[in-house]
Amino acid sequence: MSQIIITDSAQTHFAKLLEQQPEGTNIRVFVVNPGTPNAECGVSYCPPEAVEATDTKLEFDSLIAFVDEQSLPFLDDAEIDFVTDKMGSQLTLKAPNAKMRKLGDDATLMERVDYAIQTQVNPQLAGHGGHVNLVQITEDGIALLQFGGGCNGCSMVDVTLKEGIEKELLVQFEGELTAVKDATEHTAGEHSYY
Repeated sequence: MSQIIITDSAQTHFAKLLEQQPEGTNIRVFVVNPGTPNAECGVSYCPPEAVEATDTKLEFDSLIAFVDEQSLPFLDDAEIDFVTDKMGSQLTLKAPNAKMRKLGDDATLMERVDYAIQTQVNPQLAGHGGHVNLVQITEDGIALLQFGGGCNGCSMVDVTLKEGIEKELLVQFEGELTAVKDATEHTAGEHSYY
């Protein structure tokens, strides 16, 4: 069962808003563009007539939240909080799996490395307008990455790859990955890079 947390302060906030809505109105939690780098988590009012048969109903102390079938796997571990600080009050929505669904325990090495790249590496590169994709993992445990966006042709790509991405992935997948290489430079059968 996917876990969505709505903190007490957020529930109180929603309950106050719902008091001003027609009776029977609840909230809907959803993801726009789920499974893509542009995924965004959102919340809206959900009047009774907007509830779909395929929706999942999540009951909280002071409200009911509905989630559509498509968004559900991407809202695993999502947290909705209502934070009050010096700047005022705001609703915060954290959905760590919105861009990519959480992996099962039986996920392949390729899926797990890809997940790590999409959730850890790419968010760091996004600030520079770049991204990487996993092309393949060779039989001897070399992950071949394709650089795109701002990384493509950037002179720092080797440094980013060796110092950042490779270190991070080799620690995380110790004993499974042996190296991380740039697929654009790596030609099969040539061992000039070892």
